[in-house]
Amino acid sequence: MRQAILGSIAFILLTAPALAQDMKKGLKAYKSGDYATAVKEWRPLAEQGHAGAQYNLGFNYVQGKGVPEDLVQAYFWFDLAARQGRGIAQQLRDGIAKKMTVEQVRDARAKVSAWLAAHPKLPPR
Repeated sequence: MRQAILGSIAFILLTAPALAQDMKKGLKAYKSGDYATAVKEWRPLAEQGHAGAQYNLGFNYVQGKGVPEDLVQAYFWFDLAARQGRGIAQQLRDGIAKKMTVEQVRDARAKVSAWLAAHPKLPPR
């Protein structure tokens, strides 16, 4: 048990700098107007449960920067980030929900439920 815990801690310590680098690469690309590259950097992090990357993807989907404008995807990413304590993500999710149809909200919530079921042990970030 102790080895498993130590192994987990070592993994986090070794991967945290890489995650931070990818976030920085994405931010640099975003600031330079290269939204497609920003999305490319953030998507793998978001899929691994990184709340900041999830929030950033939600924002890109709302504005259609680097991806097609898609409120269902924006809701999906904002909801995942909000569940990890990103308060602004919750506010944005709730705001765009008012612009979505009932079917779109239902679809987004189903995507969130499926994602959470497939990723039950991801730590909040």
